[in-house]
Amino acid sequence: MNCILVSEEDCKLARLTIRDTLDVVGGKWKLILISILRDGKLRFRELAREANISTRILSKELQELEMNGLVTRTVTNSKPVAVEYSLTPYSETLSDVITAMHNWGKQHRERLIRQLEPVKEEAKT
Repeated sequence: MNCILVSEEDCKLARLTIRDTLDVVGGKWKLILISILRDGKLRFRELAREANISTRILSKELQELEMNGLVTRTVTNSKPVAVEYSLTPYSETLSDVITAMHNWGKQHRERLIRQLEPVKEEAKT
């Protein structure tokens, strides 16, 4: 937000809301887990394998996502009992954020690759 064009109060509020957002979805794993679960519900171990995350960290991240209303934990009525995780309808509110991050990440990766191309060419000569 350009604080020159708006009041200092608005700038402080903008920074506060960004901080609030990062408190919910920040860190290394939360958005990755949400993006994996967009493909459908998964059991705990399946999710751990898919994300390549330790079960201890996964458990902590899922608890926080559940507490913030983004993930639902369902205990199945099967033998053996299994726990499945899925996204809540509220998680859809992050769809534009995830899409924007995907697009930015793709552009950034392409930029880095373009920057490395001259270095690779020099190494060949």
